[in-house]
Amino acid sequence: MAARPNMTREEEFLIQEHPFITNAFLIICEMLDMNTPPSGESTALVDEILHSIFFLGKVQSPRFTPEEIINDKDMFDYLKATFPQPFELYSSQLPKRSPFSYVLDMVVRLIGQENEFRIIQRLQELINQLEGGRKKPLVSSTICVSKTPNSDRYYGVSMSTTGCHPGRIMVAASCLSIYWDSYVAGAVMTYYPTKEKKSYFDGTLQLPQQVRCEAFNLSDGRVKAPCISCGNLFGLTNSAGAEWDYGNCAEAESLSNLFKNVREVREQARPRSVTCTVQNRERAEQSVREVLQGVLRCERFRWDDHFYTVP
Repeated sequence: MAARPNMTREEEFLIQEHPFITNAFLIICEMLDMNTPPSGESTALVDEILHSIFFLGKVQSPRFTPEEIINDKDMFDYLKATFPQPFELYSSQLPKRSPFSYVLDMVVRLIGQENEFRIIQRLQELINQLEGGRKKPLVSSTICVSKTPNSDRYYGVSMSTTGCHPGRIMVAASCLSIYWDSYVAGAVMTYYPTKEKKSYFDGTLQLPQQVRCEAFNLSDGRVKAPCISCGNLFGLTNSAGAEWDYGNCAEAESLSNLFKNVREVREQARPRSVTCTVQNRERAEQSVREVLQGVLRCERFRWDDHFYTVP
């Protein structure tokens, strides 16, 4: 590892043993193993997760460089030669989503979209190897499955970030980068960044009754009832318990993937408020962008106004 200037041997050891470093390195190794033999889509997932992890290393506390995250010179040199863009752009461009989302996509591609139990089991096997106690860095706590009686299953995971600023950054990025379906992004932007609904814009949705949208705790596999936030955003019934930060839950990504692939359901769930106009949405987007820019300034991150894209 390239030591920071004036770093003591004890400080260097603490960095090497930090759960963020440990988990990041293992996740990268797992992604490389799952990308065998390499293919276009899976290789792109490796490329993007590197950028997402490096970015979070730059804005979280304590901060970590790519050299500190990949504490193996041969592996570092290989990754930098094979995936040069994440190393070049992690300090200027924003990722479109948080790291564990890429892990989910890779597992779904390997195991098959309909093998719900095995997908959850495989993610749990990986999580059990990671460190950090109840809130493990870079790890999602929840997975959601969405489908209609006649559709495939579509998955999503909760934001794999720790701390207020990284979470706010990633939710805003998922909205503004068009990674999330525009209806899902509009629903989240109705509340972002607080838990208070905007007076001038209501992009919330009402999910059709025939849609299954079910979340599970990734630590033990138990069903998780929708929280108050998901009830407000998507009309999910039996919502109870906490009102988590809007956009943090796995339901957002899962429903976004469903809407992208099942247009009929997307149209049935569309926002219906009279305040959901093009002009009001643009105002909401600008509000989200301004909050995002403010958070990035707090983290001393100079954003070039682009979201990371694999060439």
